[in-house]
Order: sequence, then structure tokens, then C-alpha cells
Amino acid sequence: MPESNFEEVNPYSYSGGCPFDLRLKEETRRWRRYAVAFPTAFPSRYFGDSQAYGEYFVPRQGHNGSLAILVHGWGDRSLIPCRFLARSLVKQGFACFVLYLVFHTVRIPAFVKDRLSRLTDDEWFEIYRISVTDIRSIVDWATSHERIDREKIALVGISLGGIFSVITMGVEARVKAGVFLVSGGNYTLPAWYRRLDHQPLDFAAARKQYARYLSEVAEKGFDHIIPPQRGYLTDPMTFARYLRRRPVLMINARWDEAIPRQGTVDLWRASGEPPIIWLPATHASIWCAYPYIRRKISRFLSATIGAPPGNQG
Repeated sequence: MPESNFEEVNPYSYSGGCPFDLRLKEETRRWRRYAVAFPTAFPSRYFGDSQAYGEYFVPRQGHNGSLAILVHGWGDRSLIPCRFLARSLVKQGFACFVLYLVFHTVRIPAFVKDRLSRLTDDEWFEIYRISVTDIRSIVDWATSHERIDREKIALVGISLGGIFSVITMGVEARVKAGVFLVSGGNYTLPAWYRRLDHQPLDFAAARKQYARYLSEVAEKGFDHIIPPQRGYLTDPMTFARYLRRRPVLMINARWDEAIPRQGTVDLWRASGEPPIIWLPATHASIWCAYPYIRRKISRFLSATIGAPPGNQG
């Protein structure tokens, strides 16, 4: 979508129902793991592959009908905690889908991988669009799956994957709960500009313009307003109001060098001030507290999508 015309105010709208190919890769006494492939809703102009990939973990017994979709962050290593969480949650009766995002090495061509730190604005916008619609495709598949309860679908997103997950939950009412780790929003903050090496001519003017846009979103809905800047459609703050009164848990690092603290606080407030945990860690070292994080996520999901129908909260 060109920066100049915004012919689509909702770039995450699409026609769903694509086929999923599942192939059994691993089987234990308690669960099965499948490799999954499915066509992406928007074939990439830049990244080459029109297929999305992931892993599906399902309990052999005791499945409570729930599904946790786990979304990793930037870099292949961020997939590691998703796999650990999936192996833990599946033992507790949760099915888990681990999505490989468009910039994971199983999907991205070598000529793009070599310049990932120098992507254009158009390429970044496409990353957001493909990532969110890939997650929505998984939701489509899940709601037609005989073993998954459509009222028991949750997102667990890490870092950039958490940002994608906030946007997805904002546009996708079928997602009933969300856990967002080391994530934040409000890209008009100076701290974001310093991290992204992109300076506006006037910080104050940029923030006022976005604030006016958010006020219009609150009044009319984001999909009824042409945003002054395309980037507003990639800021989770645009979608945060749609998370209010829905089960959300935020887990963040007190000394996060990648996500500005104020951006996390702003996203938390815009989402209705859900439960938030601040751990004494940096963006990467937060995983030293993995056992604690795992327990918090497990308890949250058990109390929301894992509870029997009628007892969720």
C-alpha cells in the first residue's frame, strides 16, 4: 500500500480459509508435534516465499480444547522460548501453535537476510501485514478444527511478536486472551526514534498528530479513518483500546534496552491497565527468569482459556 494514498485503512483484512498441511514429526507418550505449512494470505513482494510455516503441538490425552498461538520476536533465537513454552503447556492440556514469522530463516531468502538491518519502510509495512494475517489464518484454521474450542484461543507474543499479537488481538475478536512479553507501543516517543535511528522534524508535532488520530479512532474506529501516516497502522497503540475488558497479561523487563519503558506504560494504559509484571532484567536476560515466566503464563491461560466453559475470567 503506497504511503501516499491509503486505499485500505485496514491492511489486516483478508479472505481466510486457506488449507493447512500437517505432517507428524515427533511423538511422545504425552503429545504429538506436527510440522505445518499453509499459504500466506498476502504473498510477499519482497521476501519470496508465499508459504508460512510453523509447529503444532497437541496433547495425546486430556486436551482441554484450548489453543495458545506463540509468536516469536526478531531473530531465530527468539523461537527458543516459544518451543519451551509449547512443550510445557502441551503437558497441561493446551494445544500450541508456534508460528515462524516472515523474517525467520526458514522463510526469508538469503539476499534479504543479508540486509535485514536495512529494510525499507515498505518492507517493514509488509512484515507487519503478513505477520498479522498469518496469525489470523491460524485462528481461521483453529475455529474449524474439531478438537479446538473457538472460545479458547489465546496469543502469547514475545518482543516484536508481542507487538504483532497486540495488533492481531485488536482486529480479531476470536482471540479471547493475550500474553505480551517485552513489548510496547507509541512509536512517536523520542526513545523509539533513537532506537530506530529515525528522527522527525518536530517531536511535539508528531506526538500531537498521533494523539489526534487516536482520539478519532476512539470515536469512530480505526477502520473508518484514513491515518495521516501509514505507520500508525503498525503501532499497537492504535489497536490497544480494543483489548480493554479482555484478559491480558503483560510481562516486561525493568531495564529493557530495546523497548522504551514509556512505550510499555503507554500501551498498558491504552489497553485498560491489565495485570503487568516488571522483572529485574534486560530485553534478553529476562529469560533467566524462565521458570517464573512459564508459571505465570500457565496460570493465566489456565484461568482464561483453560477453564471450563462458563468459568473463564
